Amino acid sequence: MNNRKRWGIAVSAILLLSLMTTACGTKKEETTKVRIGEVTRSLFYAPQYVALSQGFFKDEGLDVELTTTPGGDKTMTALLSNAIDLALVGSETSIYVSQQGSDDPVINFDQLTQTDGTFLVARKKVDTFDWNALKGSIFLGQRKGGMPQMAGEFTLKKHNIDPQKDLQLIQNIDFANIVAAYSSGTGEYVQLFEPQASIVEQEGKGFVLASFGVESGHLPYTVFMAKQSFMKSNPNTIQKFTNAIQRAQLWVASKSKDEITDAVLPYFKDIDVAIVKNVVKRYKDQGSFATDGIVDEAEWNNLLDVMTSAGELKEKVAWSKLVNNSYAEKAKSTVKP
Repeated sequence: MNNRKRWGIAVSAILLLSLMTTACGTKKEETTKVRIGEVTRSLFYAPQYVALSQGFFKDEGLDVELTTTPGGDKTMTALLSNAIDLALVGSETSIYVSQQGSDDPVINFDQLTQTDGTFLVARKKVDTFDWNALKGSIFLGQRKGGMPQMAGEFTLKKHNIDPQKDLQLIQNIDFANIVAAYSSGTGEYVQLFEPQASIVEQEGKGFVLASFGVESGHLPYTVFMAKQSFMKSNPNTIQKFTNAIQRAQLWVASKSKDEITDAVLPYFKDIDVAIVKNVVKRYKDQGSFATDGIVDEAEWNNLLDVMTSAGELKEKVAWSKLVNNSYAEKAKSTVKP
């Protein structure tokens, strides 16, 4: 056999091997694990569950591990101790960390919700609601120092109601026990998240009269954040994550309450489907779900005003110090529905 034939056979063998390798598929691209700690399991965070159920994170090559870390303090502790990579929590927590003088600040990079998520619930249904009706009443509020409480008090003051003088404000009941306390007779009015507000309505124990989200305006209410050191070491992961959330936000904005309900139900198996639909509609109608991840300066300043009004802000923290919009801006300009 001459050399030409030998080379011909060798080249043919290589081409055949190449074709076989292609036919069998290439090596699967490695995924990057990302650990999220959410401050609570809530329908308020629908776009996050959409990103999970619709495979948007997987499409970006991310393997997301979601853990519920009840309470902003526990969520932030988990983030600061590296038990999680990203936190989904209120922006006020990053300000609290900054006020303590952290060398590795927590940075807000991707906004998920842009209003407060609580509602005013009363024992009696009224045709025309007047905020002045709360004066002299017993009001069961949220935990002191948290965004729900601050947004609630901000709203009361907006309507010329002094929370400390014009009504009896109860704030010493744990979040998980507020509904039980109200159902057992504590308070004439109560500030509730969903789905508790809708469940109380369904049971005929109370009626939603107003939205604190509508009243308190746009805020960076719930935001994905990370330590600055993690963001500097993992910029591609942060961008991929933000891309997936942006895709989910656009998906939620374009879909009906029924389609959104179907997408998030795997994460809320113990809640009646009708309740889920009602909650999704209520939050979507009032614009609680952000349509992009950008935390704008006006929202940030509104947050500072709310915190100042509640007496929880030592000094104003500049938007530019704790917010990095570069990832959300890129996602907004490149991600399509």
